Amino acid sequence: MPLTIRRATSKDAAGFARMMGDPAIYPGLMQMPFTSEELWEPRLAAPAVAAKPDLQLVAEREGDEGLEMVGSAGLHAAGVSPRRRHVMYLGISVMPAAQNQGVGSALMQALCDYADRWAQVLRLELTVYVDNAPAIALYRKFGFDIEGTHRAYAMRDGAYVDSYAMARLHPHPPMLR
Repeated sequence: MPLTIRRATSKDAAGFARMMGDPAIYPGLMQMPFTSEELWEPRLAAPAVAAKPDLQLVAEREGDEGLEMVGSAGLHAAGVSPRRRHVMYLGISVMPAAQNQGVGSALMQALCDYADRWAQVLRLELTVYVDNAPAIALYRKFGFDIEGTHRAYAMRDGAYVDSYAMARLHPHPPMLR
């Protein structure tokens, strides 16, 4: 089935609520259970502001009821400090039924291309739970290295879990010709 990657819009709020509310998805992310379409609408509308550098993507493919969201990924500013303008933070999620089918790779490729070729990003950062081997393998495939371990980083299902800090530097930073 062909996969389409496109920029998310506020019309995708229901799809984001469905994906981020999936009990197989939110424990692997920093998302909380019991999300809703109303929570996602303003989040997805905010990146449309011209001065905001965030990029939120959707992966979709044909399903039983037409196009369905099977993944999402985003780049977000690492902070407001001018000294960190060259850094963006990455997040990604793929529906369980679409995992191991190239969706994560397609989203990662789109994010890395955008960061490297258009957004003047030198450094991409992310955190990933230390027990999320498939995600760690995906990030390594795209040049991310583990830079450290955050102990007791987040609460997940009643227990504190560690995460890795991972980052990737632009493989060929732009230069004057």
